[in-house]
Amino acid sequence: MLEELKAEVCRANLELQARGVVIYTWGNVSGIDREKGLVVIKPSGVDYDGMKPEDMVVVDLESGKTAEGKWKPSSDTATHLELYRRFPTLGGITHTHSVHAVAFAQAGRDIPALGTTHADYFYGAVPCTRELTRAEVEQDYELNTGRVIAETILARGIDPLAVPGIVVKNHGPFTWGTDAAASVYHAVVLEKVAEMTMKTLLLNPDAEMNRYILDKHYQRKHGPNAYYGQK
Repeated sequence: MLEELKAEVCRANLELQARGVVIYTWGNVSGIDREKGLVVIKPSGVDYDGMKPEDMVVVDLESGKTAEGKWKPSSDTATHLELYRRFPTLGGITHTHSVHAVAFAQAGRDIPALGTTHADYFYGAVPCTRELTRAEVEQDYELNTGRVIAETILARGIDPLAVPGIVVKNHGPFTWGTDAAASVYHAVVLEKVAEMTMKTLLLNPDAEMNRYILDKHYQRKHGPNAYYGQK
C-alpha cells in the first residue's frame, strides 16, 4: 500500500506542473496512510522533471522523522503534518505559489464567493489567515503555519472538506482533499477562481453573490440530494 501511495503522490506532484500552477521546484503535495501513521511527501528542492515514486519521502505523522527515502522531505512538511493531525478527514494536501491565489494572500484578503464556479467547489469564501507573529516565524515557522491555518478554520467554524483551501497571509495557498489527487484538483480550481475573482473586483469592487445561489450550486454537486454528473 505504501508503494501505491508513493506513486499516487508522485503523480499528484507532476499534475501540478502539468496544470501550470507551479514552476521550477515551487510547491509540494503529500498523501497519508492513516492506518500506518505515515505521510508521503515531495522531497525538498527537487525538480519535477524526471521525478519518480522512489523520490518521494516517507515521514512519521507524530514524530515528523523520516521513515524512508533518500532525500530530505519538503521544507513545508511540518505544516502538512499539523493539518493531518488536526483534521482526520484530510487524505492529501497541496501547497503552491500560484499567482492569483498568492495575490490574495499578499493582500491579506479572503477570496469571496462571487460566482457559481467558486460555489461548485468552495462553500463560502476561501479564508485568509492572520499574519504570523515574529515569534511564530522565528521559531517553528512551518509548524506555526499549520497552526494558524487550523486556527482560522476552527475560528470560522469551517468544514475543511466543504472549503478545501486557504491562503496564508503573505505566503500562499494550501489546499486539501480526501486524497493527494483531490488536493491538487482543488489547488488548480482555487487558482482559477482567484483569477476570476480578481478580474471581477477590478470591474466591480462591489460585486457580490446572494447566499441562495451559493447554496444551490454547492448542494447540487455535494449535498445529500446532489444531482450533478452521472450516477
